[in-house]
Amino acid sequence: MKSSLLQLYTRELDRFASEIELYEHEVSLWKLAMNISNSSGSLCLHLVGNLHHFIGKHLGNTDYVRQRDAEFSTTDVSKAILLQEIDVAKQMVITTLTNLPEGKLQENYPIEKNGETVTTEYMLLHLFWHLSYHVGQINYHRRLLDS
Repeated sequence: MKSSLLQLYTRELDRFASEIELYEHEVSLWKLAMNISNSSGSLCLHLVGNLHHFIGKHLGNTDYVRQRDAEFSTTDVSKAILLQEIDVAKQMVITTLTNLPEGKLQENYPIEKNGETVTTEYMLLHLFWHLSYHVGQINYHRRLLDS
């Protein structure tokens, strides 16, 4: 399972970086229109913060302090910085999952998820789904608003 998680996270984080890279107009990363309430830039910051918090801090024992509100209120970060942040998050995820003992997957995740105790495996699958969901939103946002 750990090998599969590593492959899936690596693939999706590469796809995430590719979606940000594909923006032709950097300003489009921060556009809002119609009923779109989150820009791709905000989703990028949100995903990076989410991964650092739930994987880095709670499984990799990093000292990351999440500022979730800033993930959605910060604007106009350059594409280069966003891509750098994705790369740092990717390296952290790979390192954390590589060093995670296989048996840890069946143990309880260190914190509750919505008041529920879940296994580390469950949480990693949930976080992967969350990443993939928002990367899909970024793809759609780019195709709609990067013109």
